[in-house]
Amino acid sequence: MKNSTFNFKQFAVQQDRCAMKISTDGVVLGAFAGRGYPKNILDIGTGTGVISLMLAQRFPEAMITGIEIDKDASEQATENVRQSPWPDRVKILHQSFQEFQKQHQGKFDLIVSNPPYFPKHLLSPDLKRNLALHNDSLTFGELAKGIGRLMEQNGHFWLILPPDQMKTINKILEFSGIHTIEKLDLRDKPNKNIIRTIHAFSYSKYEIKKSDIHIKAESGDYSKEYSELLKDFLTIF
Repeated sequence: MKNSTFNFKQFAVQQDRCAMKISTDGVVLGAFAGRGYPKNILDIGTGTGVISLMLAQRFPEAMITGIEIDKDASEQATENVRQSPWPDRVKILHQSFQEFQKQHQGKFDLIVSNPPYFPKHLLSPDLKRNLALHNDSLTFGELAKGIGRLMEQNGHFWLILPPDQMKTINKILEFSGIHTIEKLDLRDKPNKNIIRTIHAFSYSKYEIKKSDIHIKAESGDYSKEYSELLKDFLTIF
């Protein structure tokens, strides 16, 4: 099937059974999220499993759990993990985040998510794509509640969203005592509007560390910063 396999430098991802294919959002989050030496990582809405696999590559001591509500996607992510170099450190669960956060007993020092965010009025006829793209099945309030329950006191939550949606969930998390401590704004080219923003959240409150990256230079070539961020993963660099 066309575009069914996406090859990274250390692993490959099959994606023909997943509504959401490999995207810039996912690979940037996978390459950027997390600091230090996390031991227990949670990937909310793992899809193909790509973020979980990138984090397994980056943090060789970590145990990673990816949860995915769509059955086909969870099965494909499980197969992608099985075929990767890290099948003993990554597990995929077919479960909603709401169920998981109620049942899971432990906590995580790193939580990441590339969540659904499009509003209801943009629903498409494709039910699987709706589930992957729209926040009807996981509201920002539910996401924030679960983060509060599952994140270690000294842990971090990394999230990628468009700027407007990030403002919304940022207010919800602030109300819960969870604060932005780092942010990366992603642009297509210099001087263009921000298309995505990544925030790191913590129970501790610090001065926010800010950075900015553009995918391409004005020439149309990939920027040095983008290439550097993804050089350990994408075969084009």
